[in-house]
Amino acid sequence: MSKITKSSTAEYFAKNLQQVGFSSPLKAVLTTLKEAIDNSLDACEQAGILPDIKVEIAKVGSGSTKNTDLIKIVVEDNGPGIDADDLAKVFGEYLASSKFGRGQCSRGQQGIGISAATTWAQMTNARGAVVISKTKNMRKAVSAQVDVDIKSNTGIIKNKESIDWVKPNGVRVEFVMDGRVQLNGDGGLVTYVEGTVLVNPHLTIEYKLLDNDWQKVERVSNEVPELPPATLPHPHTFKLGEFITHATLFGKTSLSKFLKTGFSRISDPTINDFVKNGLPKSLVEKPVTSISEENFKSIFTAIQNTELMAPSTKSVLTVGEDALSKSIQRLGQVDFFSVVTRKPRICDFKPVVVEVALARFIDRGGESDSPVQLLRFANRVPLQFDKSGCAITGAIESVNWKSYGLNQPKDSLPLGPYVFAISVVSPFIKFKNASKETIDASDELVDEIRKAAQQAGQKLSRHIRKEFKEADLERKLAHIEQFGPILVEKLALLSGANDARRKKAEDGLRKILGRDSQEAISQLEDAETKLNKQKQKEAKKFGFDLDETSSEEDSESYRDMDSDDSAEKGTTKATTAMSTEKDTQKTTEKTTEKTTEKTTEKAVASTQKSTTIATTQKSTQKK
Repeated sequence: MSKITKSSTAEYFAKNLQQVGFSSPLKAVLTTLKEAIDNSLDACEQAGILPDIKVEIAKVGSGSTKNTDLIKIVVEDNGPGIDADDLAKVFGEYLASSKFGRGQCSRGQQGIGISAATTWAQMTNARGAVVISKTKNMRKAVSAQVDVDIKSNTGIIKNKESIDWVKPNGVRVEFVMDGRVQLNGDGGLVTYVEGTVLVNPHLTIEYKLLDNDWQKVERVSNEVPELPPATLPHPHTFKLGEFITHATLFGKTSLSKFLKTGFSRISDPTINDFVKNGLPKSLVEKPVTSISEENFKSIFTAIQNTELMAPSTKSVLTVGEDALSKSIQRLGQVDFFSVVTRKPRICDFKPVVVEVALARFIDRGGESDSPVQLLRFANRVPLQFDKSGCAITGAIESVNWKSYGLNQPKDSLPLGPYVFAISVVSPFIKFKNASKETIDASDELVDEIRKAAQQAGQKLSRHIRKEFKEADLERKLAHIEQFGPILVEKLALLSGANDARRKKAEDGLRKILGRDSQEAISQLEDAETKLNKQKQKEAKKFGFDLDETSSEEDSESYRDMDSDDSAEKGTTKATTAMSTEKDTQKTTEKTTEKTTEKTTEKAVASTQKSTTIATTQKSTQKK
C-alpha cells in the first residue's frame, strides 16, 4: 500500500493555477493586473480615500518558456498602505484575507488571487513580488521581496530595507513573469481598464501599456462609495454539511444563540416556528458542540420547512445612475446611451442589484452585422473569459431584441455597433470556479437581469424609431426630386393645356408635394423638440453644457416593448449626442425649396415643349 501524504494549500494551488485564472500566459498577465487593482480599490474604499492608481506593463525580455515574453507589471496606489509585518501574509500566503466570509460587496474575498500571482512570477522567473509600502505612521517606506513557501503556505520576506518614498502612504507592487499581452478584444488589457473605469467613477487611473503613450483618465465623482455593512447568510441557502460546519465555528454556544447570531432574519418567534415544524424543543438551549448528527438533520429539516423573511437588501452596493451616466462619457464620444439601476431584489435568498448601460460611440468602429460588445461585471470587477457560460450572457440572449429595433440571430447576442454593460452586485455571488470569471446561472437571477435589460431597451427603441423617421424623410425628399419633374412633364404633354391651365396644374402639384414634405418635416420637428427637452433635463442633472434652448415638456408615453416590462419599476436615463437639430431643419428646408424650384422649372420647360408640339400638329392638319 502506497504511503498517504498531504499537501499544503499553496502546494495545491501551485499545481493547479489554472483554477484561479492562470491557465495560460495571456490570462496570467490579465489576472495579475486585475488582482492588484482590485486590492488597491478595496483598500482605498475601506479607508475612505479617492483612489489614484498608476499602471505600467512592459516587455523586458524573452520568457523562460516557449512562445512567451518576460513581462513587467507595476501597480501603484495611494491607499492606506500595508504594515511591514503583514506583507508576507498578503502577498505570500493563500486564504489569508480580512474579507473572507464577511458578506460584503467587496471585489476580493478569498485571499487567493494576489498570492497566485506571486506564485506564477516565482515559478516562471524565480522571483516573487517586489513590494514598497508605507502607512501614515511610518517615517520611511519599507521595500521587500515576497516569495511563497510552497510546502508550508507561508510568505518569505527577502531583501527587506527602509527607503525614502515621495508618497505619504500607499503600495507599489511589481511582478516580472512569463506571459503574453493582448490589448484589445474580450481578453484585452484595454478592455479591462475601460471596464474598470466605467463602474468606478471615483477612480483616477494613469496607465502605459507596452510601447503606447501614457494615458490618464480623471475621476468624474468625488464621492467614495460607502461600503454597506456586512450581512449574515440566510439559512435557506445552506446545505446540511455546510450548516453543521457553520455550527462548529460557534463553539459551546447554545443552539438558539447560534441561529440568531449566525444567520439573518432569525429571532425568538422564528425559533418557536421551528419548534412547530419539528425542531425538538429540548435542543433549543443545548450547546451545538453536544448535538449529534441525527439531531442536526432534524434541526436542518425543520428550518427548511419554515417560511422565513427574505434577507435584507441594505448590504448591496450600486454605482448609481447619475455616476454611471457621467462615467460612460469617459470611454469616448457618445452618440446614445441608456442607464438603468434596478431596485435591490432577493434572488435565491441572496440580495442582488443589477445595473445596465447601453451605449453607442461615435468614435468607435462597429459593424451593424456584428454582435454587440458585451461587458460583464460582478461586484464591479470586469469578467472577460468564459462568456458563453455566464448568467449575464444567457439573460441578454433570451431577450427579444427585435422588438427594440435590433437584428438578432436565434439564441444569440443582438447585432449592431453598441456596447452593453451589465453589472451584478451581491455579497454572495456564486461563481462557477475559483478564478471568478463566470457567474453561475439561476432562474431568478437570469430573470432579474432580463428585466433590467428590457428597461434599458425601451429607451434604445425610441432612439432607433427617431432614426427611422429621419431616414424616411430623406427617402420622401429623394422621391420628390426624382419623380416630380417627370410627373409634371407627362401631365403637360398629355393635356396639351394652355399657359393658364398649365400654371394651375403646376401650382396644384406644388401644393400637393409641399404638403407631403411639410407633414414629414413637421413630424421630424416634433421629435426634435421632444429630444431637445430630454437632453436639457439630462444636461442640467449631469452638469453638461448644451447650446440648445429648452423646449416644451416631453409628455410622450410609449408602449412597452415586452409584456414583462409593464409590471416593472425603475428609472431610466438616456441622452443623445446627435448632429445639431437646427442644422437638420435648415437642411430639410433648403432641400424642399430646391426641389420645388427644380420641379417648377422642369414643369415650365415641359409645358412649353408640349405646346410647341401641339401647335405644329394643328398646322400640319390644316395644310
